[in-house]
Amino acid sequence: MTLDKVRRGEQIKIISIGDFRIKEQALRMGIDEGTILTCSEVVPAGPVVVSKNRQELAIGRSLARQINVEVLARADAAGLAKPSLKSETFGEV
Repeated sequence: MTLDKVRRGEQIKIISIGDFRIKEQALRMGIDEGTILTCSEVVPAGPVVVSKNRQELAIGRSLARQINVEVLARADAAGLAKPSLKSETFGEV
């Protein structure tokens, strides 16, 4: 699976990174093979935002397509899925 396919809340481990040029770009952001990240957000038609050690990184789709990952914890299994919005009912004044 590649990084562009992950969903919000999933914890992932970097398995391999494309060619040397792509690996060099990833290393500049502090990402290397074996790094564990959490997907913070997936922007539609935009970057994949991942977090590592309280730092968020936005990785463009073209770079994300060349990074192979393994999902360690699914969003729904870990209770990390996007919270649903609830409407609150207030009493009359």
